[in-house]
Amino acid sequence: MIHMKKSSLIDGAKGFRASANSAKILILSLLMLFGISVAAHAKLELDLTKGTIEPLPIAITNFSGDIGAETSSIVSSNLKNSGLFAPIDPAAFIQQISDPNAVPRFEDWRVINAQALVTGTVSKEGDGRLKAEFRLWDVFGNEQIIGQQYFTNPNNSRRLAHIISDAIYKALTGESGYFDSRIVFVDETGPKTKRVKRLAIMDQDGANVRYLSKGGELVLTPRFSPTHQEITYMSFAGGNPKVYLRQIETGQYDVVGDFPGMTFSPRFSPDGQKVIMSLNNDGISNIYTMDLRSRTTIRLTNSNAIDTSPSYSPDGSQIVFESDRGGRQQLYVMGANGGEPSRISFGTGSYSTPVWSPRGDLIAFTKQSGGSFLIGVMKPDGSKERILTEGYHNEGPTWSPNGRVLMFFRESRGANGGSKLYSVDITGRHERQIPTPSFASDPAWSPLLE
Repeated sequence: MIHMKKSSLIDGAKGFRASANSAKILILSLLMLFGISVAAHAKLELDLTKGTIEPLPIAITNFSGDIGAETSSIVSSNLKNSGLFAPIDPAAFIQQISDPNAVPRFEDWRVINAQALVTGTVSKEGDGRLKAEFRLWDVFGNEQIIGQQYFTNPNNSRRLAHIISDAIYKALTGESGYFDSRIVFVDETGPKTKRVKRLAIMDQDGANVRYLSKGGELVLTPRFSPTHQEITYMSFAGGNPKVYLRQIETGQYDVVGDFPGMTFSPRFSPDGQKVIMSLNNDGISNIYTMDLRSRTTIRLTNSNAIDTSPSYSPDGSQIVFESDRGGRQQLYVMGANGGEPSRISFGTGSYSTPVWSPRGDLIAFTKQSGGSFLIGVMKPDGSKERILTEGYHNEGPTWSPNGRVLMFFRESRGANGGSKLYSVDITGRHERQIPTPSFASDPAWSPLLE
């Protein structure tokens, strides 16, 4: 449902997320440049509660100015990739926008069935900063929905396009977007029997790939902190598995713990103050937490089974994990401080790699059944299980910041095969491959950048 609210003036330093690479982006102002009525807001609606969502036809004009065309192209790609919007081919446009600040001829856009229209401009200021302004129009309501203006360092031009995309997404769905976010993953190169694995990071759309490790040691399961631009991951540097914390921008890292036996699947708590993981000794794996301030370790499970892949609920009150304590890998939920777990998966096959949605409403998982690997979701009590996609070898789902999209990796068959990253929305109807320089696995989605 679209929630149309009149925007108020906000302080730029507080209203715009700062760049993660310390090059600050600031909102100068968030302005309603033309009047808007509450009644007009109700005319344009995209209801995300429906099982089947028809993509909203939207016209995105080429922004005027220095990098305007590039900016509008990124916005168009983001919205299309969400599966919720259908950008109209510019060749169909009747009106050619020369002044993005002028009220458009709405009748020209209604003819081509555009329900929403985006106009804008990007220019360079005298001090070298980029200035961007865009307007989102309700074509059938003859009204402007939002109008926003930004200033930013030119190095952050792609982030600017992502933030504009998020603003449009929120205005038309009533929910936060996910475009101004990043993916950390394991880049894989070399022959299949001797892959070099490096930590890498990129924008959520596959752009701006940067390598965080050199490939001299095996790295596995990177995971983002929900509160800071840092990751936790496993590394076999020196031949022994250790859990590390690494600052994305500075490259500084620290060993969380040097535990006896194998360590698996480290993941942050919702407040970023703990890391939860599984420790394996003599074939038995249990769940532990470590307080990152005191480095105190607490054991949460005590079984003779393999308990692994723990993930917190977004409020931090519960933990979902996988265990073979019943004879086959299944999903269990317990309190954040331990206690007797409750099994929640009861379908055929085995379940693994559970991860709780940031919305709290779903748990994503990998399922192996009938020779296939499936990615699915279920309610936290195990009800309403749905399979979103299946293939030869799918694994490792990770949630977008708004809980509407999952990313995972899929292995291809053959001697020259390897894994690639894919995304699928929670309807299961919109799946696509994410571009990466080479093979890639173990994706983890960041929160929205700040």
